[in-house]
Amino acid sequence: MACGIIKGMNKHFFIAGPCVIENEKITLYTAEKLKEISERFKIKIIFKSSFDKANRTSIDSFRGPGIEKGLNILKKVKESFGFQIITDIHIPAQAKTVAEIVDVIQIPAFLCRQTDMIVEAAKNSKIVNIKKGQFMAPWDMKHAVQKAKKTKQCEVWLTERGVSFGYNNLVVDFRSLRIMREFADRVIYDVTHSMQMPSASNVSGGTKQYAKWLAFAAASVGVDGLFLEVHPKPEDALSDASVMLSLEEFEEIIPVILNHWEITDSYEKNS
Repeated sequence: MACGIIKGMNKHFFIAGPCVIENEKITLYTAEKLKEISERFKIKIIFKSSFDKANRTSIDSFRGPGIEKGLNILKKVKESFGFQIITDIHIPAQAKTVAEIVDVIQIPAFLCRQTDMIVEAAKNSKIVNIKKGQFMAPWDMKHAVQKAKKTKQCEVWLTERGVSFGYNNLVVDFRSLRIMREFADRVIYDVTHSMQMPSASNVSGGTKQYAKWLAFAAASVGVDGLFLEVHPKPEDALSDASVMLSLEEFEEIIPVILNHWEITDSYEKNS
């Protein structure tokens, strides 16, 4: 079986969609609007949403519809709008089922050192996106990449989402985006989750007002992709409400990001 291919992939791309699948209506509406945005700006968007948020702060928090119903909704997104899909798995046994629908299998940050997770994801001949744990140095993620590559020579992506800084806070060392480029096929910056203030109460808080500025910074550093969770009404979202962007906020920052990428690409080409 050939390794996964992302159609229409240029050097840079976006990963966008709601944090969690809340229901079919919201998911398809968001996908429809993202499709319009992708065509308007001629950008590559990979659609993301989780069928299960298995590491919510509170046991009472909404987790999602589960794997069967969630994958059926993601399949409708793919068939209706032509998106390629990324979603995360939480146990190794989910990898085979998820691979039947998605194009990129994502390993959550808290599980980035779990060998069985990475191996099972890679076995299915899909691109594997491993989120760097908040507890990991960027150079140590080389071992996670090797686990996938030794299983199957497909692309392995790494996603930066900040490092724990004291209690309930994350900071981003932008050097990590350049460091991980040395051994990952593509490096992504997770704008949304690096804005979190994890587990500060019974829900995670965040500082969304800085999201666009860090997105601009990551584009200037030369990151390959940007991960931004978006929602029609973030204030009503059932997960990550404090850090998700609205569709309008996402659309507003795209031209600036594209300008930063153009400048950085020109510099790299001529340096």
